[in-house]
Amino acid sequence: MSKGPISQFIQHHYRHFNAAALVDAAKGYETHLLEGGKMMVTLAGAMSTAELGVSLAEMIRQDKVHIISCTGANLEEDVMNLVAHDHYKRIPNYRDLTPQQEWELLEQGLNRVTDTCIPEEEAFRSIQHNIVKLWKDADAKGERYFPHEFMYKLLLSKVMESNYQINTKDSWMIAAAEKNLPIIVGGWEDSTLGNIFASYIIKNEMKATTMKSGIEYMVWLADWYRQNSTGKGVGFFQIGGGIAGDFPICVVPMMYQDLEWHDVPFWSYFCQISDSTTSYGSYSGAVPNEKITWGKLDINTPKYIVESDATIVAPLIFAYILGL
Repeated sequence: MSKGPISQFIQHHYRHFNAAALVDAAKGYETHLLEGGKMMVTLAGAMSTAELGVSLAEMIRQDKVHIISCTGANLEEDVMNLVAHDHYKRIPNYRDLTPQQEWELLEQGLNRVTDTCIPEEEAFRSIQHNIVKLWKDADAKGERYFPHEFMYKLLLSKVMESNYQINTKDSWMIAAAEKNLPIIVGGWEDSTLGNIFASYIIKNEMKATTMKSGIEYMVWLADWYRQNSTGKGVGFFQIGGGIAGDFPICVVPMMYQDLEWHDVPFWSYFCQISDSTTSYGSYSGAVPNEKITWGKLDINTPKYIVESDATIVAPLIFAYILGL
């Protein structure tokens, strides 16, 4: 496909070091798709609050992403931005804040993520009112769903549509809901809505089993991977580290080693964007070759690592893949 001005700029200027790694990773992603492969994108950190949806949503709409793994925070924070964007507060000088100033933000109901404050009342509570109704309805009927399925129900019902404060084309969750894109959310309970759900369990207002668990996500993912890893296979595009990446990548060694399914192919492309210090002592800082020893990647799997800020790198790679 012909490339637009952003891609042309990248190809002309990004020639060495991390810039060259970015180009290599983008071309590898593009080749993987052109050869019939599928791609998992994993979202760690606060990528939704960083408004990655501006570029990720179009990737989803154009079938450049086939499954997402994300933290519970990224699942909910895209929707929070959707309904409360006008109330977010940016603090460019966040490095200079004193503990007293941080406390004052808390008292204003502003929860800070680096340079951006999420407004608690407008973001959390407006979603809570509507999502709790869905939880309780399912609980009363004895139905069970995954965390992302409840969010899809919420978005597709359009019950909050009159409160949207951004263009819906910039919401990756709306794009995903409209595609019914598979999402994996390991450790969902480590999120604001997860905490809220737990509070209702403690108050005996719902059953914990109404929400499907992380183990059930892994079981579901094993089946999805078996069905989608034929041919060119499934690639792994990892933004950040942590559970969003480590949880889903383990499905391959789990099937091979624990289930002894020796016909399971390795992940067929791997890229990680991370500013974590390179280290063999952490998952986020491990170089891709370490994953060979864990049965996640093959010797010949194309491997890329771009050591930079994902809020800069990911939109550029997505722009290249989209031909912008």
